[in-house]
Amino acid sequence: MNQKQKSKVEVALIYLIIIITSIIIFYPLIWTVGMSFNQGTSLYSSSLIPENFSLEHYKWLFSEQSDYLIWYKNSLIVSISVAFGSVILTSLVAYAFSRYQFVGKKNALYIFLLLQMFPVMMAMVALYIFLNMIGMLDTLTGLILVYLGGQIPFNAWLVKGYFDTIPRELDEAAKIDGAGHLRVFWSIMLPLAKPILAVVALFNFMMPLFDFLLPSIILSSQDNYTLAVGLFNFINDQFANNFTRFAAGSILIAVPVATVYLFLQRFLISGLTAGGTKG
Repeated sequence: MNQKQKSKVEVALIYLIIIITSIIIFYPLIWTVGMSFNQGTSLYSSSLIPENFSLEHYKWLFSEQSDYLIWYKNSLIVSISVAFGSVILTSLVAYAFSRYQFVGKKNALYIFLLLQMFPVMMAMVALYIFLNMIGMLDTLTGLILVYLGGQIPFNAWLVKGYFDTIPRELDEAAKIDGAGHLRVFWSIMLPLAKPILAVVALFNFMMPLFDFLLPSIILSSQDNYTLAVGLFNFINDQFANNFTRFAAGSILIAVPVATVYLFLQRFLISGLTAGGTKG
């Protein structure tokens, strides 16, 4: 087999892998979209292409009979708070590790790295007891605090690596002009770090929308449910056979994620590729 034939075989294999991957990714999504437009509530009577196209499930979600809007509002409150808070906390922590020299700096970075190796499941019982002790169990505030604290180690490593790529000469020039650390951080570091901060904001915005395990443990009141917990109970409890409405509710979760992604997309590629170059 000559080089030209080998190249054709390699290209064919690449396209085959892409096609198989696309089917695996898009087939469940297409089924969910099709199910949301089917009439009735049964999973087994639904079809990939609806015979009778209907918007009744989407209308029902926004009616007074459903708590979907409450769950949607709760999820957006948590996601926006976590995204905004993570950007602020992470950037401050990363700036300190990138630009300051202090005792225990290297050990603290190793601890951050070590904490990333343990799954969140290990801390569930401790988090539950802690939130119960401070009176924040079954509250959105408690859930936000857990998300914020849990993401600091990973995000700090990511942002610190990006901060390390920013020349220190810029800091020194600003300090010569009379700028302090806070001024350098706000006027120089943050504008130059927009790509990596956009990545942090997007990841931390998406996580509360899709996470089920942590909210299901912390939240017990239906008025405090996030979308993942609410939709699960939607089919698991009162509406155990209501899969078409569940599908419609799942599709609408993508709207805020797509909006944030389109808003931040110009920063994402450079942020994802530059965050781990140093550190």
